[in-house]
Amino acid sequence: MKPELEKALRVNAPFTTSVLEGFIRDEVQKVGFQRVVFGLSGGIDSALSAYLATGALGKDAVHAVMMPYRTSSQASLDDAMEVVDDLGIGYTVVDISGPVDAYFDAMDERLEKKASNLRRGNRMARERMSTLYDLSAERNALVVGTSNKTELLLGYGTQFGDMASALNPIGDLYKSQVRQLSAHVGVPRSILDKAPSADLWEDQTDEKELGFSYDDADEILYQWVDVRLSPDEIVERGYDRRLVEHIVTRVQRNQYKRRPPIIAKLSSRTIGIDFRYLRDWGV
Repeated sequence: MKPELEKALRVNAPFTTSVLEGFIRDEVQKVGFQRVVFGLSGGIDSALSAYLATGALGKDAVHAVMMPYRTSSQASLDDAMEVVDDLGIGYTVVDISGPVDAYFDAMDERLEKKASNLRRGNRMARERMSTLYDLSAERNALVVGTSNKTELLLGYGTQFGDMASALNPIGDLYKSQVRQLSAHVGVPRSILDKAPSADLWEDQTDEKELGFSYDDADEILYQWVDVRLSPDEIVERGYDRRLVEHIVTRVQRNQYKRRPPIIAKLSSRTIGIDFRYLRDWGV
């Protein structure tokens, strides 16, 4: 990463941690809840969310759910357990292989073709979120999101799958900032050092699937989204035009994923357009 961009993306870790812990505490408690649940994959994003949620609410109010598929890495589960042990939080392990395989056994036969990795990955992400929301109801707890700003902008996630949550403390942190904050709060070294992966199939890594590194993405996204440079101005700073245009196009094409479902306006007051109140209205 270029030194000037590395400096611009540097976070004040103690201050940012305090702000995000306050955000979690406030947004959970003001709508009448005291506890949270979240998916803990063994990756850096969910690990950071675990440390922030525990700092905000205390270990007894935080529950991690590990949801491996049969091809998931054992190392991911081991890393998740290291976080659970370090924080002393409760956890549940739910193997999603059965329901996912049962669905595709039937659907592949009906469609007379084998599902792509994309379809299988989306189904796994939604099976995990379905499980989380069931446990959310069982435990009277809100679901904490674990998607960072880089992933959300790139649309590198499944709508109503891993992108779904009741609140997301790390959604305004680029991946490089997630790494900084994770080191500050004490995320285990084994997680800090490994290649990011959604672990949806064997040998999957985020950067291999995206076709570029998170550092490259963060540099371009920061200058386009936060500094508001045009793609041409970013290219003039020495970046590859094809990569800049690819990333900008990807962000634009995935805008629909970041918006709530659009409602056709028929009345004088339409939900989300004219009928808009604060999240804790009436609580």
